Order: sequence, then C-alpha cells, then structure tokens
Amino acid sequence: MTDIRMPELGETIAQGTITQWFKDVGSPVSTGEALFEVSTEKVDAEVPSPLSGTITKILISSGQTVDVGAIVAEIDEGSAAPSASAPAADVVALSEPVIEPPVVESTVPTPTPVATAPAPVAPVVAPESVAFNDPSKIVTSPIVRRLMNDLGADARLVTGTGPAGRVTRQDAEKIAFSPDHRRAVTSVSTSTSPTTTPTPPAARLAPMPVPEGANFVPFNKTRKITGERMVISKATSPHVMTAVEVDYERIEAVRRSVQEKWKRTEGFTLTYLPFIARALVEALGQFPYLNASVVEGGLTLHEHIDLSIAVDLNFDGLLAPLIRQVEDKRLGAIAREIADLAARARSSKLRPDELSGGTFTISNSGPFGTFMVAPVINQPQVAILSTDGVARKPVVVTDEFGGESIAIHSVGMLVLSWDHRAFDGAYAAAFLRKLKEVLENHPWESEL
Repeated sequence: MTDIRMPELGETIAQGTITQWFKDVGSPVSTGEALFEVSTEKVDAEVPSPLSGTITKILISSGQTVDVGAIVAEIDEGSAAPSASAPAADVVALSEPVIEPPVVESTVPTPTPVATAPAPVAPVVAPESVAFNDPSKIVTSPIVRRLMNDLGADARLVTGTGPAGRVTRQDAEKIAFSPDHRRAVTSVSTSTSPTTTPTPPAARLAPMPVPEGANFVPFNKTRKITGERMVISKATSPHVMTAVEVDYERIEAVRRSVQEKWKRTEGFTLTYLPFIARALVEALGQFPYLNASVVEGGLTLHEHIDLSIAVDLNFDGLLAPLIRQVEDKRLGAIAREIADLAARARSSKLRPDELSGGTFTISNSGPFGTFMVAPVINQPQVAILSTDGVARKPVVVTDEFGGESIAIHSVGMLVLSWDHRAFDGAYAAAFLRKLKEVLENHPWESEL
C-alpha cells in the first residue's frame, strides 16, 4: 500500500480543503489521473495520482480541511491495471455548442449587476482544416469541464493528451487561447499581494468593537491573509519610495498603430503593462540587486526574473500570479501571458505553482487613473513597482538642433517601493533612470 498525501500547494499555503473526490474506494486509477479537487485561499486545483493502482482507502472526506503532507488516501499498486475508460460522470456530454462569454474590454472591475439571462452568442467557427471530435465521448474531470465552459473552449476541437485520451487543463487552455479560437480574456487591473510569511507580525492593538447599528462586513480568507502579510512586510523591510515620470509617447504611437489588429486577432487590448514588464528585463539586467531576496547576512541574487503581476479580483481580494523567466520572452508573449493569468486568477483557475516563487512584482493601479501609489513589498522580494495612470499632458520637447517647444504627450508615473537593507537610494534612482530610458527610447516597433 502507498500513502497519498496532501501535496505542497504554494510557499505560504499550509492547508487545503478537499472539495470533491473523482474516485471511490475500489476504483482503478492511472498515473497522472485526477484523484481529488483541493481548494485553498488562493486557488482551486486538481491533484493527480502519483502512481497507478486501486484505491483501497479514502481517509479524508469531501469538505474536510487538512494540513499539507497529511495522508488522505491509500493506493494498492499491486492490483490489476486500471481500466482505460473513465467513469461515466467524467464524460463531457455537450449536445449543444458551448456558449461564448462576452469579451470584457475595460480593465476596471465593475460592481456585479443584477442577474439576468445572458443572450446566447454564436460559437466560434473552426477553420475548415480542423477536425471535429464527438463531444459526447470526451473524457475529463468536472474542474476541466468548468474551465472549458468558462473559457468558451469548443469541446469539438479539444484533443486529450492525458491518460486514455483524457482532456487535461492544458488541453483546454491550449485550444481556448489559440489564435483561431481565443475566447474572453481580460486586461490586468492590479494591486499588490505578498506571498510569504518570514517573520511573525508585530503586536497589534485590540480590535475596536462594532458600534451598535453599524453594518459589519467580515473579511474573506484572501482579505485576512493579505492584511496579515501587509503588516509582516512593513515590520520586516524598511520601506523607501522613489518615483520617476515617464514619457510614454513613443509607446503610445506603437499602440495606436497596432491596436485594432491586435484586439481583432488576440481578443484583448494591448495596454502599457506589457511594455513596462519588457523594459524591466533590460533594467533588472543592469541592476541585479533589485531581483533579489534578503537572507541572513546578505542578498540572494536570482538567476531568472520570475515576475509577479498583482491582479485585482473584482474588489474581493488580490493575487500575484507569475510569468516565469520573463527575460526569455518578447513583448507579444508577455502581453498574452498577462491576459491569460489575469483571466484565470479572476475565475480561480490558477495552479498553485503559479502563485509562489516570484522575484519582482508589478502593482498596476494605472487603469484607475492614479497619480502615485506607494505599494507594499511582496516578501521576501526587495522591491515592487507601481505603474500609475497615463494621461495626456503638456511637456517640453527638444528638437535635433536643441530648440525647445511644448507638445502634448502621454505621461505617467512609475513608483518603486524598495527595501533599504538591500541597497541605497542612489542605486534605486539609477535603476528607475534606466527603466525610464528603455521605455522612452527602445525600438518598440521591432517587438511586434
């Protein structure tokens, strides 16, 4: 018998709640096949079986919360090989096309409207060269089935790559985000979210009692954890703020020239955020102390830039999913990945490994038109960048002969909150100068 344990769910997640089992005692299971669904304060995820065999015990029932590492089931590896077919409950029976959700163009979350019956939208028609599958024979799990519906993935076009042809999360996302069949994805509207708890929070005053007649709104799990880690971060790092004004006119010209085609082919708006993320790669390459973590007696300089992009969850909290090794990606790839992460963050479709291990964070309040925001550092990182609102303003421009004139350009602030233990003000200021230089002068036309 082999014990099945609750897996690691992220650097700061200690517990998970099993929301449902996909298998029963006595059921055969293949390596990589989904065993159960687990929910945490940050994500819902499927847990695959690490081996093949037959389930002999289920020790934790649906609805129970257990610690990471706790034994949740037992599997007998010596039993007969599992059947290639999945239970009938796991078959996606789609007799009618999946309804495509409306495209969200605004980056600003809006209050939830009164529920009304949505008007059906015609499904995207596949190119003639694409072969159709029989939706009634598609094998997958309830989580992936919901994901396909959320993304508007046409079940007739999905090819399963899992055991026995099972459709995995990656299969659904691949077809949903392919150029020909891209569905609704939203642009990023973000703030900051720390992800680790290196030290206990400082002592706090006793909470005030709720006044009689006042409306009490309890914190949800995400709000509680975010608040606790904000206090920890402020108690851990001596925060300093440095800001610089950036002229985005060159970027704005590129955006205007490609925006219509980009939105038509990609399904979402090309914002300033991917340009800033791409420029960060150049700046951090010259100032590696900002892509680091404080350890006992010094700094750990990270080999790769794993960029956390903080995402607002429609005012219900925030998460900071990662773009791994952003230094290897160009502008278009970064823009697509930001849109994908934001959409999946807001629909609780992120994987646990997409929420831990970041080395630098961007907090984007720009869609709300902010002037200057001083974000709180995402521990154990040493810096976080706030990208604030961009507006048309008069600026002084100099021509090739040194003559000056007034022009109207797109201008905005970049604000860096940084840990004074890691470096000093001159280093932070020089980094922002480099970032500004890249944003204003890089040949962005070549990136697209």
